[in-house]
Amino acid sequence: MRARRAGIVAAALMLLTACTGGARDHSADGRITLRFQSLAWQQESVEAHKELVAEWNAAHPDVRVEYVQGSWDSVHDQLLTSFEGGEAPDIIHDASDDLADFAYGGYLADLTGLLPERLKADIPRRSWETVTFGDGIYGVPFLQEPRVIIANSAWLRDSGVRIPTPEEPWTWAEFREVTKELSAEGKYGVAWPLKEPVSATLNLSLSAGGQLFHRGADGKVTVRFEAGDEVVPRTVHHQVNSDGSAPGSTLGSGGSDTLPGFFGGKYAMVPLGFSYRQQIVQQAPKGFDWQVLPAPAGAAGLAQGVSPQTLSIAEDSPYKKEAAAFLDFLLRPQNMVRLALGDWMLPTGTQALKDPALRTARYGWATGTTLATHLRPAPAQSVRGYPEWKDKVATPALQEYYSGAIGLDELRRRLEEDGNLVLARYQR
Repeated sequence: MRARRAGIVAAALMLLTACTGGARDHSADGRITLRFQSLAWQQESVEAHKELVAEWNAAHPDVRVEYVQGSWDSVHDQLLTSFEGGEAPDIIHDASDDLADFAYGGYLADLTGLLPERLKADIPRRSWETVTFGDGIYGVPFLQEPRVIIANSAWLRDSGVRIPTPEEPWTWAEFREVTKELSAEGKYGVAWPLKEPVSATLNLSLSAGGQLFHRGADGKVTVRFEAGDEVVPRTVHHQVNSDGSAPGSTLGSGGSDTLPGFFGGKYAMVPLGFSYRQQIVQQAPKGFDWQVLPAPAGAAGLAQGVSPQTLSIAEDSPYKKEAAAFLDFLLRPQNMVRLALGDWMLPTGTQALKDPALRTARYGWATGTTLATHLRPAPAQSVRGYPEWKDKVATPALQEYYSGAIGLDELRRRLEEDGNLVLARYQR
């Protein structure tokens, strides 16, 4: 494994050197040049990012921002390689659940004294908690999305089931009853796309009082799979293996993979991230009637874990103040709205969330903005070693449980016993 990783790092370093021309040189033409690596990938989002970079450059001739396209598929390893090779971008787009190891490893700048008070005050404390590690702030959370239920409106209307709202959501027990009622021969009340099951399970479990990760007085984290953590896994397991209200065939699928079946009338509902609405608008057959529903609520109401998209500054950037000024510009309320609309997500900023464009009933925007106040830091947010725990322990264990290959007791044992062995290596 070490040899393989060394090979990957070496290859990536060669690629980075080829792309950047070796050691960073930000002022060869007398101007400061900041490299901004963006992970925007949808066309509208890429255009919004590039337009804002162009607007900054037009107004700041002495501090030029160079747009660099990154990819969500490889960002963690790519960033690790660039940090170790001294080639990290000045401004880094990532997600908050990927920052812990980089922050504790000294790769990211503490933004506490760099950010303007306007920006600090505009973003709620609960969002800042997602990027706070120890006593420092290592990113700016700027875009977020709740998990929602995308539903076939005609199917639900014809069935006569109660339609939930953020004010009166389904309980998890009611959700299970509804999916059974909606199911028939060859048709399912819900399809769960759980190719990446961990974040969906943990984040939705907050509504039922799930926590999973528990930090002791010594600061060390242990995994405990308790009653609140069981609600969501039990629901999915029973829908697939007992009720017959969810197909097992979609458990290994991504969200996009379920859309053809949804449009074709095979599934009445699909739990998805809020941003999937863009694909639905683009791909749905003409006349297809759909709507956005809140995820079920449990003992903790509509609470839901979220890992916002973030913007950080590299610790070894020589132009931290200039980079912070660009972040301030990029995340002005009107610009945050543009970024949110481009990504079909929600801004974290309270001023941006008030924009009428984000509060329209069309495409479920209003439902999303209502849910925004219920979003909380994802359970794994500050857990060191979470990526390894997720990949090596939690993902295979949940996949096997959801498919019916193992029972709840074995799922608990693997998450706790095997998981704590992994986390212990990062907490010595």
